[in-house]
Amino acid sequence: MAETDWTDRHVARWRSHWVDIHFDDEVEALVTRIGRLQRFLKSTVQTAVAEVGIQDFEYETLHSLMIRDTPGTASPTDLAEDLGVSGAGMTGRLDGLEKAGWVQRTHSPDDRRRVVVEITREGADIWRRAMALRGAQEEELASVLNDRERVQLNRLLKKLTLWTETR
Repeated sequence: MAETDWTDRHVARWRSHWVDIHFDDEVEALVTRIGRLQRFLKSTVQTAVAEVGIQDFEYETLHSLMIRDTPGTASPTDLAEDLGVSGAGMTGRLDGLEKAGWVQRTHSPDDRRRVVVEITREGADIWRRAMALRGAQEEELASVLNDRERVQLNRLLKKLTLWTETR
């Protein structure tokens, strides 16, 4: 008999309990597996940030700073938009990160009225430590697939994400 996972059992429960609700087993399995993988990946971040001694929102803010077209530099407004937080919420985050020594706020050389957030060496170091831990767990997950399977899965996931981006 083939190996079963949590999703197989979930779909079977749906099938046996909710005979009056139409659903496609394969669609339910696909969506449920993506959700379970998302929870696992979120837990990799939580584990990594706990190990390096930062909060998840601090990591998210440092991460947003580091993955920009201008790595390590952004306006508070751009960061707030990227992270989906209010201006006041972003100010609170930046206050804490600045107090910890992980970012600094300066005035833009082009326009003194604009504030620029820059990651410090200490901020970049703690972000890199968390990224290394997170990356190791992500690589361990991906290692269950061979090269061909990873390429195929990436192609299929890209097809799904391109569809969502047009919505």
